[in-house]
Amino acid sequence: MVFSQENTGSYSIDASYFYGNIPRHSTSISHLITGHPEGVALSFSAKTFGAEEWEQRFNYPDYGITLIYTDLKNEYLGDNTSVYGHYSFYFLKRNLMLRLGEGLAYCSNPYDKETNYRNSAFGSTFVTSTFLQINYKKEKLIDNLGLEAGLFMIHYSNGNFKAPNTSVNVLTFNVGVTYSIAGTEQEYIKTVSDNKFTEPIKLNMVFRSGVNMSDIIGSGQYPFYVGSVYADKRLSKLSAVQLGTDVFFSKFLEEYIKYKSIAYPDEGIKGDEDYKRAGVLVGHELFMNRLSLLTQIGFYVYNPIDYESGMYQRVGLNYHINKTVFAGLTLKTHAAQAEAVEFALGVRL
Repeated sequence: MVFSQENTGSYSIDASYFYGNIPRHSTSISHLITGHPEGVALSFSAKTFGAEEWEQRFNYPDYGITLIYTDLKNEYLGDNTSVYGHYSFYFLKRNLMLRLGEGLAYCSNPYDKETNYRNSAFGSTFVTSTFLQINYKKEKLIDNLGLEAGLFMIHYSNGNFKAPNTSVNVLTFNVGVTYSIAGTEQEYIKTVSDNKFTEPIKLNMVFRSGVNMSDIIGSGQYPFYVGSVYADKRLSKLSAVQLGTDVFFSKFLEEYIKYKSIAYPDEGIKGDEDYKRAGVLVGHELFMNRLSLLTQIGFYVYNPIDYESGMYQRVGLNYHINKTVFAGLTLKTHAAQAEAVEFALGVRL
């Protein structure tokens, strides 16, 4: 079964201007909020029409590339130029668009202990970045031109790859134009049934690693290793719930313990405490073609040093190479405080 649409082409370009604020999520960035950030975003998107099953289940999303330039209106922060891969999802007869992007940003004026010591937000020239855009969108108002407007949120952080890293969030309004590139008229394909999907419980084993450091500037970067084992149960073609455990071997924490025992002896840290940690987790995975969005919440059950908090979060993407093997990129945080960007390789049995 198919149903037709007006010809909007297979690709689209949109450009928008945004203007807004930097919310103060920490008192340590108060001196960095001195104006209203503004910038421009340019996106190129490919439309889907249901040729793949996942396209139909997600209401025919778009996917593509977005470029963003942000003037943070602060001499210590400078400006950021970033590139993302994005997906756009549609609601309300395709007039409401939710766009999610993940990418990498170049910071023009990162922290430097001699020339820019006031920049406590970005400790490295390159940081990871995520954006969320919610727009009301009307295509082809005048020939192939359309309009859109809404909210735009951008997050910049290096995941404690290098301190300092208090990060910055930019919350803005945006307005822009869209252009539908003409193509042959296509129809939305509807062949997916609503039959209930069942699958037995699966066992996942994941190895994660990377490099990070503590919040102490100049304390050095160290490797970390994480072993995760969890079971998942698919609730549908789109989602699964998870229950399992993590074991953390974070070398930066070993150095942090030594530093604290010497620099702050009154805090009661002796210096010989175990730097390893273990936690239990619950999670959810949203599947979309070979990609999936992973969200997990964990609670430490073994944590000799109370670093940040007793609860942690993990969010990121997995790419399923086949039905058994997957690779991933996730961010581990304690609430708003990032601890590490994790590179993952796992199996699902």
